[in-house]
Amino acid sequence: MTELFSKAQHSVTHLELRDTYGSGGPGYRAWREGASLEAAAQIDEPFVAPWVELVRSTTERGVTFRRARVISEPVTKYIRFEHAATGYSNLAGGEQVRWLPRPQARGIAVPGCDFWQFDDGPVCWIFQTGEGDPAGYVLSEDPDEATLCSTAFEAVWELAFDHSEYEPS
Repeated sequence: MTELFSKAQHSVTHLELRDTYGSGGPGYRAWREGASLEAAAQIDEPFVAPWVELVRSTTERGVTFRRARVISEPVTKYIRFEHAATGYSNLAGGEQVRWLPRPQARGIAVPGCDFWQFDDGPVCWIFQTGEGDPAGYVLSEDPDEATLCSTAFEAVWELAFDHSEYEPS
């Protein structure tokens, strides 16, 4: 899937629809056990640094990189950490991130799972188990799926709060 990021010419979008993603990474686990966000960031650095570099190299080519998260409130511990960590794990590379409380998404038709989309075309469907652990992905170039994802993402993006404006409850 990494080659899709390097082939993107205009845009990369990612829609996240879950309130938890498994047990999370080592920084999240340390934070749950009482470590500061700064300590968690240091623990996560070996895992996060390649991601930040991928995003940075993509955005430096002029590609817009956006991520929208539809979340329940009050937020889960995972989302609370994810919001706090967004600065060092997403924004640092040039991603734009927005948050949409689930009740405000009630009028938006969204796909049943998370996805990445590249240049409003190819879609990488992301699957998780019921516990939120990774369960694989499927690449699709189906134009109907591409339209579904573009439309859903833009509808969420329009209503969502910029990361700097959203404070988890």
